[in-house]
Amino acid sequence: MYRRQFLSLSAAAAATAFTPEPEKVKPSPVKPSPVKLGVDLFSLRGQNWTPIQYLDYCAKRNVQVVHFSEIRFIGSLDPENLRTVRQHAESLGIEIEIGMTSICPSSTMFKKDAGSAEEQLSRMIDAAQIVGSKIVRAVLGGADDRKSAPIAQHMEETVHVLRNVRSKALDANIRIAIENHAGDMQGWELKTLIEEAGRDFVGACLDSGNPLWTLEDPHVTLETLYPYTLTSHVRDSAVWITSEGAAVTWVPMGRGNVDIDSYLRRYAELCPGKALSMETIVFGPRLLPYKKREFWDAYRDIPAWNFERFVEIAERGKPYPNEPWTTPDEAVRERNALDESLDYTKKILGLR
Repeated sequence: MYRRQFLSLSAAAAATAFTPEPEKVKPSPVKPSPVKLGVDLFSLRGQNWTPIQYLDYCAKRNVQVVHFSEIRFIGSLDPENLRTVRQHAESLGIEIEIGMTSICPSSTMFKKDAGSAEEQLSRMIDAAQIVGSKIVRAVLGGADDRKSAPIAQHMEETVHVLRNVRSKALDANIRIAIENHAGDMQGWELKTLIEEAGRDFVGACLDSGNPLWTLEDPHVTLETLYPYTLTSHVRDSAVWITSEGAAVTWVPMGRGNVDIDSYLRRYAELCPGKALSMETIVFGPRLLPYKKREFWDAYRDIPAWNFERFVEIAERGKPYPNEPWTTPDEAVRERNALDESLDYTKKILGLR
C-alpha cells in the first residue's frame, strides 16, 4: 500500500472508529474467570535461568501459560532445545508462547545483524511449530520511533513484512501477535496495522502498561483491541501530574491508579480463553512533558478525547515513590513483584 493511502486510512480510523462515550461502561460482574493465567518471562529477566527452571518456577505458581517473549529466555531456536522445552512444558500441563522483538526494518530497535525482518520472523514461525506455540509475539518498536519518523511510516514497513510471510504463517497455522509496545502505537493505530496486514494471521498482544506511554487510557486500548487480541501482558501503573505534564511508573498489581481491577474483570469478560500474562516491571517513572510544545512533534496523531482520558487518570493520581532502575537485590525484587501481582490477580478473578 502506498504511504499516502496508509496515512489516509490511519486518519480515517482515528476519526471514525473511536467515539468517546459520555459515560464509562461499568463491567458486568464475572464469575471465576475462564482466562488462562500466564507469566511473561520478562518479569524474571534478571534471574538468568534455563527455560526448564523458568517452567518449574511458574508451575509452582499454578500458571497455565509461560510466555517466552524473547529468544534469550528460551535459550536458542535449536530444534533439539525447543523439543526439550516443549516436552517439559507438556509434562507440567503448561502452554508455551514464544516471541521476538522488532520486525520493523525502520525501527531503532530492529536487529539488522540477525537478517532481514522476513528471515527473522520466518525462523520464529518454524520455532513456534516445533515448541508448540500457537503464536509468535513481535513488536514494531518503541517511543523513539515516533520521533525518528511519522509512526505511520513504520507501520507501513511492518505491514509489508507481515504480508511477505503471510503464506508461511498460514501454512504453519501460526498467528503473529503484534504488541502495543513501549510507546510506539496507540490502540487504534495497532488496529489499523492488523487490519492492513490481514486479520487471518495477525492479531494483538494487548499490553496494559504501554498505552500510558502513548498518552492513552488502558481501558480505551482494551475496548479497541479486544476483538483482535491473541494474548496479553498485564501490569498496574501509577500516573500523576507534574509541572511539565505527567509521569508514569509501572507498579505491582493493585498499587496503581488506573483501575486495574475493572481492567482485569473486563478482559476476562471480553477475552475468554485467552492468556492473561503478568509482566511486572518495577523502575523509575517515565516523564511525559506534554506542556512543552516540542513534545507534540511525535504525537500529532493522538485524538484529543483520548488524551483527555489520560489526563483524567493523571489528575486523580499522586506521586509514587521513586523506584531505582536497578538494585543490588534485583533478582529478589523481580520475584517479589511477580508473586505479589499473581496473588492479587488470582484474588480479583477468583483463580486458584
